[in-house]
Formats: sequence, structure tokens, C-alpha cells
Amino acid sequence: MSPLARWVGEALAFLRRSRDDNLQWQLSRHGDVAELRQAKVLAEQALVAQLKKQSQQLAHELAINKARNSNELAMVKTQCKQDLKDYQQYLQSLDRLKDSLRSSYAHLPEAVAFTIHHHAKQLLNRMWDAQEPQEKLKIEMQLLQFMTAVHEDSQASLQGEDGEGLPQRALAFIDADLED
Repeated sequence: MSPLARWVGEALAFLRRSRDDNLQWQLSRHGDVAELRQAKVLAEQALVAQLKKQSQQLAHELAINKARNSNELAMVKTQCKQDLKDYQQYLQSLDRLKDSLRSSYAHLPEAVAFTIHHHAKQLLNRMWDAQEPQEKLKIEMQLLQFMTAVHEDSQASLQGEDGEGLPQRALAFIDADLED
């Protein structure tokens, strides 16, 4: 046999042995590979089941949050409508107060009545815009005291106690508010 034929024969024998060794290795590990494939499939199924369960839980929680948010929104809308109605009533009350001032003090320049009315509106707006409940209450008390002073001035004027004068209490209140 020629060296080339021998070399080709050895190469072919080497390839056959390599293939046989590889086949033997695959056959000896076939059980392990099958177990790994089975474990992978089971793990994927468990993961899918867990993800479905979590997805259902999240959907349930989202539905609960959506219902809760919807209820809260409805409550806030109702509260805002009531607040708006209250604000409008305050404004109407302030307009009546201005008219009362103008009738009680016929000689009073219109600008003074408007200034008193404007100050009351500013107090109302500050009260409405206040974020802290304590601050809101403080300003509400200031508004109440101011409106009481205006009312007392009007009553005093109508009873003739201060017929030709100015609404002193209201103006003093504005002056004191400006100094703060």
C-alpha cells in the first residue's frame, strides 16, 4: 500500500473513530439531555403559569384602583361643584354688602364702597387659594370680622349714630390689613 493510501485510510479511520466516539458520548448523555429538555419545558410552563397568575393579580388590582379612582374623581367633582356654588354665594353676599354700604352711606363716594368691596373680595380669594387648612381658617376669620365691621358700620349709619361719617370700622380694618 502506498503511503498516500495508508494516510487516507488512517484519516478515514480517525474520522470513523471520532464519529463513533461522538455517537457513544451522545448515547451515554442522551438521558441527561432528555432530562434537561424536560426540566426546561417544565420550568417554562411554571414561568408561564406564574406570569399568568401575576397578570391576573395585576389586572384585578388595576380594576380595583380604577374603581377607587373613579369614585374619588366623582367625589372631587361633587366637592368642586359645591365649592364653586359656595364661592358664588360668597360673591353675591359681598355684592349685597356693597349695596348695603351704598344705601347706608348715600353721601359716600362710590370709590370707597368699591374699595371696601374689593378688599372683601381679596380676602375671599386669599381664603379660597390658601392650601393649608389653618391658613384658610385664619383668613376666613379675617373676612368674617371685616364683613361684621362693615355691617356694624352700616347699622350705625342707619340708626343715625354715624349718619354723615365714613364706615370707620371697615376702613380701620383695611388700614390694619395694609400694615401687616
